Amino acid sequence: MKIDFDFFKIHRKLVPRKGRIIISEPLLSGNFFGRSTVLLVEHSANGSVGFILNKPLEAKINELFIMPTGYIPQLFVGGPVGGDSLFYIHTLGEQIKGSSHVNDELYWGGDFEALKLAIASGNVGPGQVKFFVGYSGWSPGQLENEIKENSWLVAEAETRLVMNSDRNFWNESVRNAGGHYETWQNFPEDPNSN
Repeated sequence: MKIDFDFFKIHRKLVPRKGRIIISEPLLSGNFFGRSTVLLVEHSANGSVGFILNKPLEAKINELFIMPTGYIPQLFVGGPVGGDSLFYIHTLGEQIKGSSHVNDELYWGGDFEALKLAIASGNVGPGQVKFFVGYSGWSPGQLENEIKENSWLVAEAETRLVMNSDRNFWNESVRNAGGHYETWQNFPEDPNSN
């Protein structure tokens, strides 16, 4: 019986593009990208921008900005860049002027005052907006090189799952990828501790 010890090798070869997710291999270290799933909102020859979907913060958005009463969505770490700025993805489309289309019904950014007005008027429901402090960025060719080095698995993403992601989304993403990737979730975060 032949045993495959190459279960960290990434065989799926989807290319990165906006609207897809990248899933870190289980041994990728660091507070930001260790066991993370990142939504790419931009990807071109000029580089890539994304938001980590599974690193919630203890702070609530109403501790940083005045938001309408009763609206307290979860706040997430988006990445190591721009940690003093707030970003958001949403499914509100053209309702928020200046939004950038990502794919299907998913958008990012836009007029923050228009978003606050939509929230205050009760036109924004749960799962329609996701907030991030900071973002993840890659210079031209950097993400492609990391993918070649087997640091990231590129996968398709359903908008509903992206908008409802939580701290368990890396495990869920690995399970959805199927195949030998499912074994990643059983690998200890610190192999030296076993």
